[in-house]
Amino acid sequence: MYFLTGVRLGVCGGGRRCVSVPCFRGVRSLRGFSSSGNEEGTSEGTAAASSDTDSVYDVIVSGGGMVGTAMACSLGFDPNLQGKKILLLEAGNKKEFEVPESYSTRVSSINPGSATLLSGIGAWDHILNMRCKPFNRMQVWDACSDAMITFDKENLEDEMGYVVENDVVMAALTKQLDAVSDQVKVQYRSRAVRYTWPLPYQTAESNPWVQVELASGQQLQTKLLIGADGPNSTVRKAAGMQTVQWNYEQSAVVAVLHLSEPTENNVAWQRFLPTGPIALLPLSDSASSLVWSTTHQHATDLLALDDESFVGAINSAFWSNENHSELIHTAGTVFRSALSLLMPSGTSPRQLPPSVSRVGPKSKAMFPLGLGHASEYIRYRVALIGDAAHRVHPLAGQGVNLGFGDVACLTRHLSQAAFDGRDLGATRHLLEYETERQRHNLPMMAAIDILKRLYSTKMAPFVLLRTLGLQATSAVPPLKEQIMAFASK
Repeated sequence: MYFLTGVRLGVCGGGRRCVSVPCFRGVRSLRGFSSSGNEEGTSEGTAAASSDTDSVYDVIVSGGGMVGTAMACSLGFDPNLQGKKILLLEAGNKKEFEVPESYSTRVSSINPGSATLLSGIGAWDHILNMRCKPFNRMQVWDACSDAMITFDKENLEDEMGYVVENDVVMAALTKQLDAVSDQVKVQYRSRAVRYTWPLPYQTAESNPWVQVELASGQQLQTKLLIGADGPNSTVRKAAGMQTVQWNYEQSAVVAVLHLSEPTENNVAWQRFLPTGPIALLPLSDSASSLVWSTTHQHATDLLALDDESFVGAINSAFWSNENHSELIHTAGTVFRSALSLLMPSGTSPRQLPPSVSRVGPKSKAMFPLGLGHASEYIRYRVALIGDAAHRVHPLAGQGVNLGFGDVACLTRHLSQAAFDGRDLGATRHLLEYETERQRHNLPMMAAIDILKRLYSTKMAPFVLLRTLGLQATSAVPPLKEQIMAFASK
């Protein structure tokens, strides 16, 4: 479910590029050791640095997607990091962006925590001036029963989240990179082909920094390497960081949809079908974004349909009751009646989703789904953020928000390290980042995975269990508020 909660940041009218390249594993360092033989190190490092000091950076961010670019911006704007040399490596070209008439199929549901981060680095104003759509209510329901839950604030004018095209987010962040060009250097069309890691101890001949070799042959060195290079992260693989991952045997079908008639369209809709959840996210008063998670074969069949049949399948998925059973319906009705007597304030009115009239031209696409989590986010002089560290199912709309949370957390710890005069690549504060983020990310990922599996069956006992659970959660407002608060961080 797209669990979100909100702060009011303003009202207006999310596409990483992952490059998989061969990397050769250098000497693998041990966690907890610094180049000077103690854990913290110093801000100046050691005198054994390369004579080519122009190529030594304080931080190199590998990967210029939304999360990597936000990381570079966040570091560049931090007052405690002024004077540090920061480099962002991006494999693609710099793109000039003008808001097109048509909407992109790749969008992100931005929660208030991410909006606060983007506002702090000056990107949010650009997003508001370009294009985004706030929503202040969510409705989630089961296709196998009448169970439903809504999420909203007491003040219905408060935004719970924002649906933003990924290209718009990238354009806003790129503008802010230009604003800190004296602090952050960006190298486009640059990809790393080899990383060499520093030894856990120092000798007279050893180099204390991470060495990065680019495909062009250019040699770089950095005191801290941040891997933001996606789920197939070459930084993670080269550092020898293990991952737990599996495929869901599902694909997400995405498209831009036009509604039958203009509405206020400030509700995010999601229905759990036996084959996977289908979500409708508002883009404007007359357009919405589709994210339909289903089996690979069904996704392929959907894309093969003509536009009229495709629209019909979407409307049927939101409106059809073919998966209902009389037993579950009766049990759910009795339980809901009992809850309304015990907690009359906990019930919410059911709204009907909008009807779809047509699909945007050439907007249909699909991509595979899976889960992945790195067993460790950091090594000496290395940190992972975003999809390089974790990958989740889109049913909760949390993917890029988890990445932006990594950015905010790592920036805070690096800022404090710089203020204290510590080496940015030392293990101590990197471990603090890892601990804080894993304590947030792991429960979120586990909850998403459990929901995905619980709602992927039509077996009566499981349907009854989730029906009663969803109705009970909906009837307890403080519990819903806790869920929204956790998902908004």
